[in-house]
Amino acid sequence: MHGVVPKSMWNKVNPADENNMCSWAMRCLLVEHGLRRILIDNGMGTKQDAKFFGHYYLHGDDTLEKSLATHGFTKDDITDVFLTHLHFDHCGGSIERVGDKLVPAFRNATYWSNKTHWASALEPNEREKASFLRENILPIEESGQLKFVEMEDNKEWMPDIRIRFVNGHTDAMMLPQIRCNDRTLLYCADLLPSAHHVSLPWVMGYDMRPLDTLSEKKRLFNEAAAGDWLLFLEHDPVNECCTLQQTERGVRVKDMMSLESTDINIMK
Repeated sequence: MHGVVPKSMWNKVNPADENNMCSWAMRCLLVEHGLRRILIDNGMGTKQDAKFFGHYYLHGDDTLEKSLATHGFTKDDITDVFLTHLHFDHCGGSIERVGDKLVPAFRNATYWSNKTHWASALEPNEREKASFLRENILPIEESGQLKFVEMEDNKEWMPDIRIRFVNGHTDAMMLPQIRCNDRTLLYCADLLPSAHHVSLPWVMGYDMRPLDTLSEKKRLFNEAAAGDWLLFLEHDPVNECCTLQQTERGVRVKDMMSLESTDINIMK
């Protein structure tokens, strides 16, 4: 998760346990947009076997169902599932097991990806092969609920929601850029897994093209600092959001906060 950053540095901000493992979140976002309820990413899901989950030591009582219920919703209320990319920890909840069948967990929703990333996930390179699980991907297409967005960076997907495309972590990862209450929120997915990854060279070892990630971070973080954007952090175990500022050492974290403490009316 910390790439080439020495453990003597990252262990201070995300301490490892006795197994040299760190805690991480799988933080999704629900956006109410008119009559639409858009769920951005959906975690690992629950359909895999005990051996699979045994590698990850899942802990805590949070579930997607509980979080939706807190706001009075069920999975059937979701109209759109926006998948930033198809690594299993971002899209595993798309599909559930019913008897011996794998079916969409959000039966009333349209699932959104893009053609470039979809093709990459179906024919992955050897390095990413373990992250793209066909049982998370093929049932979406087979259901007829899959649609692709247009491949144009910063193009409006729907009113007040634009899509930023980045290619360092994986091919054509999509970051929703949401405008609400005169404020911009960027759902950072794996471009910025935690607030501590703001430093440009702090790039995950999972990234296919780390130098591209570095360039993409620089470009978007400069925009974020200039526009006082909120950056929504999918994997940070503690911090939900942060803002950035320009310093003599480059872009750095300005403030960290919960989404509820901001003036953006978006439910987490």
